[in-house]
This record gives sequence, C-alpha cells and structure tokens, in this order.
Amino acid sequence: MAHHLVVSTFPNAKALPLWIAAEVGLFAGFGLNVSIDETESSKLQREKLISGDVHVAQAAVDNGLALIKGGHDAIIVMGGESGINDFIVQKDIQDFAGMRGRILAVDSPDTAYALQARRLLGQAGLVAGRDYDIRPVGNAGLRLKAMLQDAGIGGAVLNPPYSSEAQLNGMRSLGGMVALLGPYQAGGAFMLRSWAHNHEVQLDGYIKTYVSALRWLTQPGHRDQGIDSLRRHLDLSLSVANKAFDQLIDPVTGFSPDARLDMEGVANMLAIRAETEGAGGTPLDPALFIDLSYYQRAMSALA
Repeated sequence: MAHHLVVSTFPNAKALPLWIAAEVGLFAGFGLNVSIDETESSKLQREKLISGDVHVAQAAVDNGLALIKGGHDAIIVMGGESGINDFIVQKDIQDFAGMRGRILAVDSPDTAYALQARRLLGQAGLVAGRDYDIRPVGNAGLRLKAMLQDAGIGGAVLNPPYSSEAQLNGMRSLGGMVALLGPYQAGGAFMLRSWAHNHEVQLDGYIKTYVSALRWLTQPGHRDQGIDSLRRHLDLSLSVANKAFDQLIDPVTGFSPDARLDMEGVANMLAIRAETEGAGGTPLDPALFIDLSYYQRAMSALA
C-alpha cells in the first residue's frame, strides 16, 4: 500500500524534479502516493506545514528558519540548490543604486531572497523604508507579473524561467545572486521535526525519490522529456524552456548533485539572516535545525 504524502513547492522551473518524479513513476516506485501543492507564497506554505495540510516543503530552507522563529520545531533534512537566482531590474536601472525611490518586490519580507536583496541594496547605501520600499507580492511568477504591470517596482530576485522571461521583455540582470553574494543554501527539504519522527518511511521514500529524479534529469537521453515537462507545467516557449533546463542541470550553478546540503552556503545564509534581521549579530547554530540522519540513511540505501 502506497503511503500518502503532500509536498509543497513553488510553481517555477525548480519544481521539475517533483513533476518528473510523478510523471515517470519514481514516487510510486518508492511506495509513495504524492500530492504536489504549488504554493503562492512562503507564508501560506508555512501555515500549511503547521496545520498538517502539507508534510514536506521543497523550497528555500530559510523559510524553515522562519518557522523556528515563530516557535515551531522545524528541521532541514536535505539540500537542493543555491537558488539559481538573478537580481532583475527594470531596463532604466543601471545598478543597485538605481533602486533608490523604487519598490523591491518580494515573496515574504523576512525570509530567503528578500534578505539577500536587502543586503545587496544595503551595500549600495540604500536602506529599506527610507530609500526604497518593500512590497510582498508572492512567488517569482507573481513578482515578474507585478514588474511588468508597474514600472515603479524597480527590481526583484527571480529564478528560472521568470528571470529569462524578464530579460526577453527588456529587463536586465544585475548578476546572479551566488556570484554577487557567494555560496548560499537556498532550496531544500524541511518539515516539522515531529512529523519527520513519526513518518520515517514516507520521508525516506521522499528523499530517495528526489535524489533519483535529479539523477534522471542529468541523463542526456531524458533532456527532451524534461523540457516538455517544463513547457506543459509553466506554459513556456521552447527557447525559454531550453534555457531554463540548461540552468537547472548546470553542475556548478544548478541543482546540487544528489541534493547535498552546502554547509558553506548554510553559514552564509545564516550570516545574511543575522545581519538583516538583527539577531544579535550572531548566526543561529546549524545543529539546532539541521538533521541529516534521514538523508544519510536514504543515500546509503540508494548506493
């Protein structure tokens, strides 16, 4: 009998391993009956984890820290990628200082890529609320839509395929976020610790499935099917889907091989959070919220 599992992710190209896992039978092969919840915002995603409507989140792990900040015992069990993000601005903006007097579109003001953006703008001498405003609008697709509709929204951090679509519409990239800020642990799997403890079979199957999907995607013979999946789920042109796929499987800047957690990226993520959130200037101890024992057991079995 298959075990039911609800996984929450954002509807962008980084959801491809989950779509492929469902399409080629990987979830079923590891004994899972999975529902994929495509969230509009990290706030809604966290609320569903707390309520139990969602079991696993495959998204920016900094949102797991937001759960902890809210008094919930969340853990990160696996990596995924460094974000594959660009800082996208309107075509009239030449550099970060050009964001003065404009609006920064974000998912949630206090997590993940919003904190990265605030650090970059701070390095340019800009202070949120004084030199620019922050507007929460939701996921990357909604952020791009907002920028297309309102030129007053000067910039946003976007990932594939929306970063490519933005540039096709005349916007410009001020650079990749990893190139600008260094290693960063963005995407990964997190959930409530109590759920993980009580559902080890489901979590083991999920980790094995996700890693297997990443391996599947990097096989040359599967490229066309991966691109087709992107096009169907995101309604993309062939050229945009091709570019997004290449970004995803890039061995350096795309998905992390076997979804390994980058501890240097974790340290940088924590430093940025401490700096922008004022956590006493001292980053959190990773041992409080990272538990790789589930991942290690799953990988041993896969090997």
